[in-house]
Amino acid sequence: MNATPLEILQQYWGYDSFRSLQLEVIESVLAGKDTLALMPTGGGKSICYQVPSLCQEGICLVISPLIALMKDQVEHLKKRGILAEAIYSGMHYQEIDRILDNCIHGNTKFLYVSPERLETELAIARIKQMNVNLVAIDEAHCISQWGYDFRPPYLQIANIREWLPKVPFLALTATATDPVVKDIQEKLAFKKENVFQKSFARQNLAYVVLHEEDKEGKLLEILQKVKGTGIVYARNRRRTKELAWYLRQRNISADFYHAGLSTDLRSKKQDAWINNKSRIIVCTNAFGMGIDKPDVRVVVHLDLPDSLEAYFQEAGRAGRDGQKSFAILLYQANDKQRLEYQFKLSFPAMEDLRRVYRALGSYLQLAVGSGQHQSFDFNLVQFAQAFQLKPTLVLSSLKILEQEGWLSLNDAVYIPSSLRIRVSKDELYDYQLRHPKLEVVLKTILRTYQGAFNNFIRIREKQLAKFLRIPIQELRQALLKLHRDKIVQYHPQRDEPQLVFLRERVDADNLTIDQQRYNFLKNRHFERMQKSIEYVEQASCRHQQLLRYFGETTTKKCGTCDVCLGRTKAKLSPDDFKRYQQKIQRLLQKEQLSMQELVESFSPKREAQVMQALEYLVDEGKVEVEDGKLIWR
Repeated sequence: MNATPLEILQQYWGYDSFRSLQLEVIESVLAGKDTLALMPTGGGKSICYQVPSLCQEGICLVISPLIALMKDQVEHLKKRGILAEAIYSGMHYQEIDRILDNCIHGNTKFLYVSPERLETELAIARIKQMNVNLVAIDEAHCISQWGYDFRPPYLQIANIREWLPKVPFLALTATATDPVVKDIQEKLAFKKENVFQKSFARQNLAYVVLHEEDKEGKLLEILQKVKGTGIVYARNRRRTKELAWYLRQRNISADFYHAGLSTDLRSKKQDAWINNKSRIIVCTNAFGMGIDKPDVRVVVHLDLPDSLEAYFQEAGRAGRDGQKSFAILLYQANDKQRLEYQFKLSFPAMEDLRRVYRALGSYLQLAVGSGQHQSFDFNLVQFAQAFQLKPTLVLSSLKILEQEGWLSLNDAVYIPSSLRIRVSKDELYDYQLRHPKLEVVLKTILRTYQGAFNNFIRIREKQLAKFLRIPIQELRQALLKLHRDKIVQYHPQRDEPQLVFLRERVDADNLTIDQQRYNFLKNRHFERMQKSIEYVEQASCRHQQLLRYFGETTTKKCGTCDVCLGRTKAKLSPDDFKRYQQKIQRLLQKEQLSMQELVESFSPKREAQVMQALEYLVDEGKVEVEDGKLIWR
């Protein structure tokens, strides 16, 4: 070892001590043990693989499904003087080739790759030649069909052990239930079970569910009462824009954010919010990954999430500095129906899957038998319009095809232009004499960027055009002319979502899916949705409900949620309570019922009283909840 973990932490991060559990995980990894670390959002997971890798000779291979997060991590490491690279969909072969060569022969310490890349012959051949000291698997829950974000390429990760038999694995995730914890270790072929788990309890975070018909009015009231920055999650892109406008009209500094915006605009909006130039960011669930803003005072969900894993992760972006903060979910009766309708749309019929897949082949002009590992710019809305398909059907179909390992769809990611000079210096000089209009462009590139004769260099077209005092379109036309004349090899910048065919295209009639897995995933999705509904409808401590879902059963009531503070309680006389108890007992002794089924056995206007009576019975141990069903003990 070159240095101790604490010395590395102080040298590169400037911290004097580790956070809870970080050092234990690091020491486990340095001892060569396969390790699974469960740490809540904002718990400092990246330190757990970055520090031990820097303590040793060699490179750390980091597997992550999120391109934006990979790029952020690479930039953060480079700013600290640590060499890091990432390869992902949309990059050109020559660029990937250069990066992999540097990982073998250079001083690169971290290589970030998407799981799909591990299946390519190029990556396999080069990784075998690398001096790998650790394999880190981020978002490790993606390997489990029991989890909420299953991705089949993760199942291939264990194959790396054949090439790197002595290298330990470190799996990291913020949210995992007990079955997922077991599944991660099994699917990654851990030599021995080894889990470090930080409690999911967040004492400074108050979880609140409010039944509100006027959600916009309540949102305004919340943001007027709770000072400081906040995040508001909305169900779709149009809604984010409407809500941000609504808040601005009422003197609350707000902006909107979603994956449909350009990378440049998203970055500007994100930076403005992080630097407190805008107070509230109204967004879809595309926002939040990798953002470490500790002083978020409130996170509001205007719609019911389809899983408690997703909700817990998003809500957990509040109060990372340990100060009092709020996670508020606004709920109304038709939210449940909307969520159930979305569930039906999420699992299209086989004929719809084939229709979308056939249209993809036509849209991308891809012949049967070709396309494996090819990446394409892909605009979902334009595609849906071109083939008169509903965007929701297209998105659901793509997700199923992704789960089945046919393709992958990544969010828009900015990839700068790159070029390499293909001719000798003498040939270039001769070309400049014959094309004086292009001479200034070539000279400026050569003065501004180094190494263009030997390698691809990345160029910032906006900055270059500004320096040359010409429109950016004129610059691009000049670069394309140089490319056509075979003076340079030029790859224009990209800023579109990337669709990758993981297998060669087949005739749509021969498209198959694993029906057993499809049904399993559908059932698991339904079960998670029911748990989400239970969370808002069950009048018991919100904190306890969430922790119980993640396997923590010994926690006390939080005393800070809406239930504990009595906001959802109705007044019940002893006689009324006795009557409700008798009827609940009678119903549950006859058969096990879900929360919804029990409540529907009473008059709708009695819902609040039934929920309060049920809370008391659960607290007293007379009623238990198992697998979504209420049982009388």
